[in-house]
Amino acid sequence: MALKDLFLEVQGLTTHLFCMGEGEQAILLLHGGGVDSARLSWEPIIPALAKTHRVYAPDLPGYGDSAHPDIPYTMAFYIDFVTALLDTLNLTRVTVAGVSMGGGIAIGLTLTYPERVQRLIPVDSYGLQRFAPAHRWSYWLVQLDWLNRLTWWIITRHPALAKASLQQVFYDPRKIDSDLMNAVWEEVRKPHAGRAFHAFQRHEVLKNGLRTVYLDRLNEIKVPTLFVHGEHDRLVPLECAYEAHRRLSGSQLTILPQCGHWPQRENPSAFIQALMAFLSTIS
Repeated sequence: MALKDLFLEVQGLTTHLFCMGEGEQAILLLHGGGVDSARLSWEPIIPALAKTHRVYAPDLPGYGDSAHPDIPYTMAFYIDFVTALLDTLNLTRVTVAGVSMGGGIAIGLTLTYPERVQRLIPVDSYGLQRFAPAHRWSYWLVQLDWLNRLTWWIITRHPALAKASLQQVFYDPRKIDSDLMNAVWEEVRKPHAGRAFHAFQRHEVLKNGLRTVYLDRLNEIKVPTLFVHGEHDRLVPLECAYEAHRRLSGSQLTILPQCGHWPQRENPSAFIQALMAFLSTIS
């Protein structure tokens, strides 16, 4: 099997996605925010999942090789976009896995359109915490547009700063190899890199907390759910995953040791093992 590149028109936006596999069941992989893409988040695990599933990993609008329009990027926008993407792909129901922001989109999709989701896998997911790390500083950072633009301008000219930012999502920086760093640097250098995430943050980070908090609604989810979380996540503390697991009766929780916010990249073999065990036992 080969990893295929597709370009589709979804809601009038050129959308790039990877696809692989010919299984009866489909799985949709949603990447996170910041400087991310389908390739960065999911490339190492797609071949393993494709042995048993049809795998789809899109670049969300504002990321990767998809369109980067200057529009409001909100959680509602992404949920509706993913639903339109499923329609375009003629996918009635899918397993949805999402990391960080993508996890929040996956949970939101399940709550908004439960008939479209067969199984749910939030990974170090957004939407499970009430406050951002250093919330007051984060609020002012996203509100001060000039400071945000200056930060991105500096990062795009200094690879060492880009690597330092990437280290925040890893527990063990030694796991950041040159191939990954080169791929991240390529994303950082693309036109309008960071614009979509900045717009998303401006909408989400409120003075008194985060706008999207799903904790009180998790009991509405009726599909099999596996929470996956890095033990040493600095961005979404492990306690958030514990609380989500407690609130969603019947859910499963896998904690990956010696991993940070990106466990699917930091320990792909353990991550794949956790997903395959869940997928094989849930019909």
